Amino acid sequence: MSVHDELTSVQRCLDDLVRSVGRLERQLGSGGLEMRRVRTDTDHLRESVALLRETAAVGAAPQKRPDLVTISDTPYDPSLWVDTDDEGLGARDRRAP
Repeated sequence: MSVHDELTSVQRCLDDLVRSVGRLERQLGSGGLEMRRVRTDTDHLRESVALLRETAAVGAAPQKRPDLVTISDTPYDPSLWVDTDDEGLGARDRRAP
């Protein structure tokens, strides 16, 4: 099965779960902590499957390659490094500890 088919199957099962939780909620009432937790968990599952669908849709689309940037082989201008410290060695006019 493809990812799309699997997600459709999961969505169908989730829709059945939502209907079943709704029927259960009508029978037991929605005031209890346990029922609220089941309803909240069902809503979280619904949101997670929706996010998964979006991710799968983006992943299935061909991704554009980033533009390549050419870096010149010419040396940098030495004036860029005036008054800088050598990493781990400290300033040029002082000795390392």
